[in-house]
Amino acid sequence: MRTAVVRVGVDLSGELSPAQLTDGMARLRDMAGPAGVEVVQNNLAAMPPQRREVELLIDGDDSAELQQIAVGLCAEAFGTAPVPGVLTFISRGTDDDAHGVLAGFGLTGEVDRVPGDDGWDVVHVTLRKADLERVPESRVHTALEASLNSEVHIRLI
Repeated sequence: MRTAVVRVGVDLSGELSPAQLTDGMARLRDMAGPAGVEVVQNNLAAMPPQRREVELLIDGDDSAELQQIAVGLCAEAFGTAPVPGVLTFISRGTDDDAHGVLAGFGLTGEVDRVPGDDGWDVVHVTLRKADLERVPESRVHTALEASLNSEVHIRLI
């Protein structure tokens, strides 16, 4: 399973006081644990209003669902109308990460990992040639190498 970093703007207009922001963060941490969500520590009160954004770590693959969870928690914790921000995924270099990168391009494929001669993994990804008619192979290759931090070989069938 992949882990997403879900960013949510909780007070972009600057209406909450420092005490309200601190209390909201405390409520968010209290609600997040039982929901299986981790809150990244930050000092919202020290941030300019347009950057008052929390970061939540949530396991899952469905970006829309993850944002909905994060926005719901923030709305309850801060009593505001939170704004979804950028969602990214943490990469640990796993096969799940490779499948997640492929899914981001709308692709599915087979991922095989073998030890290389120098001790580093070599990842072989098998894709359908027809799928790469709409997505350049170089983009997929670059994204996979960046996510996996491994040598990647793409095979087309």
